[in-house]
Amino acid sequence: MTKAFLASTASLIALAFSGVAHAEEVALDDPQATRVGDIVVTAQRREQASQDVGVSLSIIGGQTLDERAISVVNDLENAVPNMEVDSQFGGGQPQFRIRGIGAREYSSNNASTVGVYVDEVAHPYTVTTQGALFDVARMEVLRGPQGTLYGRNTTGGAVNVITNAPTYYLTGGFNAEYGSYDRYKVEGFVSGPITEKLLGRLAATTEQGGAWQYHRDTGEALGEADKLAIRGRLTWDATDNTTVDLSATWQQDNSDGLGFRLLGPYRVADGSITYPADTAWRITAWQIAPDMAAVAGLGLDAKPQRDNDGFDLSLRIKSDLGFADLTSISAYQTFERNEYNDWDGTRFAESDVYFYNEIEVLSQELRLSSNIGGPVQWMVGAHYANESNDGGFYTRFRSIAGLINTAYAQDVEALGLFTHNSWQVTDRLNLIAGLRWETEERTLLSAGTVTAPALPPAPTLYETDLSEFSGRLGLEYDLTDSAMLYASVSRGVKSGGFTTYNATSATPFKPETVIAYEAGIKSDLWGNRLRLNGAVFYYDYQDQQVQGLEYDRINGRLGKITNVPESSIYGGEIELTWVPVDGLSITQNLGYKSGKYEKYDAIDGTATDAANPVDGPWDIIITNDRSGERLGFPKLNYGGQVAYDWMFKGWNLRAETNYNYRDELYSVTASSIIDDYWLFNANLTAGPSDANWRVSLWSRNLFDTYYEETRNGFNSSSRPTTSPRQGRTVGVRLSVDF
Repeated sequence: MTKAFLASTASLIALAFSGVAHAEEVALDDPQATRVGDIVVTAQRREQASQDVGVSLSIIGGQTLDERAISVVNDLENAVPNMEVDSQFGGGQPQFRIRGIGAREYSSNNASTVGVYVDEVAHPYTVTTQGALFDVARMEVLRGPQGTLYGRNTTGGAVNVITNAPTYYLTGGFNAEYGSYDRYKVEGFVSGPITEKLLGRLAATTEQGGAWQYHRDTGEALGEADKLAIRGRLTWDATDNTTVDLSATWQQDNSDGLGFRLLGPYRVADGSITYPADTAWRITAWQIAPDMAAVAGLGLDAKPQRDNDGFDLSLRIKSDLGFADLTSISAYQTFERNEYNDWDGTRFAESDVYFYNEIEVLSQELRLSSNIGGPVQWMVGAHYANESNDGGFYTRFRSIAGLINTAYAQDVEALGLFTHNSWQVTDRLNLIAGLRWETEERTLLSAGTVTAPALPPAPTLYETDLSEFSGRLGLEYDLTDSAMLYASVSRGVKSGGFTTYNATSATPFKPETVIAYEAGIKSDLWGNRLRLNGAVFYYDYQDQQVQGLEYDRINGRLGKITNVPESSIYGGEIELTWVPVDGLSITQNLGYKSGKYEKYDAIDGTATDAANPVDGPWDIIITNDRSGERLGFPKLNYGGQVAYDWMFKGWNLRAETNYNYRDELYSVTASSIIDDYWLFNANLTAGPSDANWRVSLWSRNLFDTYYEETRNGFNSSSRPTTSPRQGRTVGVRLSVDF
C-alpha cells in the first residue's frame, strides 16, 4: 500500500509539471539576484548543476552559515529537511539521522549511518567532525543510501563539506563577531598565487567565551568555548594535464561541556540531600571525583570539558588522460579525545564519565571517470581504509565504590570497489546504474569492564567481518527544459560492530541494510524565479541497529546494540526557493517521515528481572512482540528563510530571518519524549556600496525558546536529567574583504 502511495504521488507530481513547456531563458548568475541562481555541486564526483542531479540533495552556501547559525556540522539539522543530529548526552559524540536512519549511542568506535566527508575525505568516526566549520564554500547533504560514487558505504546518506580553494588572484578577508556572555569568534583567510603554477590559501578561526550555564551551589560559570583551527591549501599545476592539491588542517577544542538539568527530584545515594527539580533554564552542577581526576590528569576543580585535537592531511592528484580523468586521494587523520562529562547534574559523583580515544585513519581512493562527450558516461573506483581506534571510558556510578574502566583497542581494514554509470537513451531520458562491493574486517580487543581495585582479566578478541554488495538503479527524465523527474531503487549497507559499554556486551552486532525506493522532481519555474523540488521515499530496513538489552547468565542485564529483523520508513521532502520581486528571496523546506518495526521480539527487562533470582543466575529470558511500534524519531520538520536586499542612499542593506520547527522526539517511555519546538534567528546587515566592509546585528533563538537535545535516566527513570540548549543570544559581526 505504501509503495502504491509513492507511485501515485510521483505520478501526480509529474502531471502537475507536464504543462511547463518553455521556461524563459534567464541568466542564473544575475548580479541583481532577481532569479534563483544555480549551484555547481560535486555530489556525484563530477561538476554538475544541482538541478541536473537526480538525487535528493540540499545545499547550504558557505556565505550563509553565519546567518543560519551553523557553527558545527550538527547545526545542519536546523536547515535541512528530515535530518537530525544529536550530541549524545551533551558530549562530543554526535549521531546523525537522515530520513529516520541513525543510531543513538555514546561510544566512539562504530561506523556512522551517515557519511561525513571533508573535501572528499571520509571521516569514519563522527567524534572527529566536531571542530569549527570555517572557510567553507558549501555543504551538500545527500539523502538515501550511498556507496557507488566514493568513500564508504552508508545507509542514511552523506554530508559533504567543501572548503574554499586557493584563488588565481590575491584576496583575503575576515569576520569578527561578539555576542552574549562575552562570546567572540574571529575567522580570516588570505589566498592567491605563490608562483606562476602554485596557488596557496591559509585560513584560521578561533572561538572563545560564551559561558551561559552556572553551578547551582557555587555559581561558577560553564559553557566557555575555546576552539582554534588552521587550514592550509596548496594547488599546483604540475603539468597541463595534472593538478595536485595538498590540504592540511589542525583543530583544537578545549571548550567546556554541556551541563545537565534535573527534570525531577533527585535524592543522592547517601540520602543526605534531595534536590528539587530544576526550574531555572541555565542551572546545572558538577564535581569530579578524586580518582577520576587522577586518571584524567585534571584538577579537583575541573569542570565538564573537552581536550580534543585533530590533524588531517590529504593529497589529491587529478590527471587528464585524454579519454578519462584519473583522481587519487590519499589521506591521513589523527584525533585524540579527552572528555569529562557529569551526567547526574549534581555535585555528587553519581554518573560521571571520562572518555578517551586515540584514532588514526589512513585511506586511499582511486577513481577513473570518462571525460569525453557521448551518451555513455562511466566511473570506476576503489577505496581502501585502515583504521585504529584505541579508547574507552571511566565511569563513576551511584552506589558503586570503585572507579569503573571499560577499555578497548579496535582495528578496521576495509576495501570497496565501485562503479557509477549513466546512459543518455534519448534527449530526455537518462538511465543510471551503480554497483559496489565492500569487504571489511573489524576486530576489538577488550578486557571488558573493570572496577577498581580489581585488576583487569586477560583481554578477549572479538571479530566481525563484512562482504556485501550494494548499488543503485535509476532514471532521469526531462519533462521540460526546466523540470526533471527522477526515480531510483538502491541498496545500502552499514557495517556491524561492537558495543563497548560494559563487561560482556562486546559480542558483535550484524550489519544493517536498506533497500530504498525513491521518486522526485526538480523544477525551475516562472522564468527561474521559483525553484520547487520534491521527493518521496519508502525504505525496507533489514537488521536495523538499535539500543537494546541482553542478559549475561552471571552479570545480568546489559545494554547492547542489537538488530531488529525488519522495519520500514516512508516519507518525503519539499524544498522551495522563490524570488517574487527583485531583492526578496524566500526559501522553504518541509520534511515528513514515519516508521515502524515490522518484526521485532525484544527482551522485556522488567519481566526477565522478575522471573530470575535478584542476584542471578539469569536463565529465564522473556521477550515481547514490539512489531508495529513506532520508530523513535521526529515525524515532521519545517524550516525556511526570508531575506530582503536593497540599497538606500549609498548603503547596501539586508534583512534576514530563518526558522525551523522540529516535531517531538518520540519514545516509548513517556518521560523520555522531547517536546517539539520552533527556533528563529535574525540578521540585519549594512555596508557602504563603495566599501569593502559590512556590519551585522544578529540574534539566535530570537524568541528565547526552551528546547532539549537528549534526556537520560542513568540513575534510573526516577532521577531523569536533560541536556538543554542555549536561549536567546545577540551580537554584532564585522566582515571585511580585501
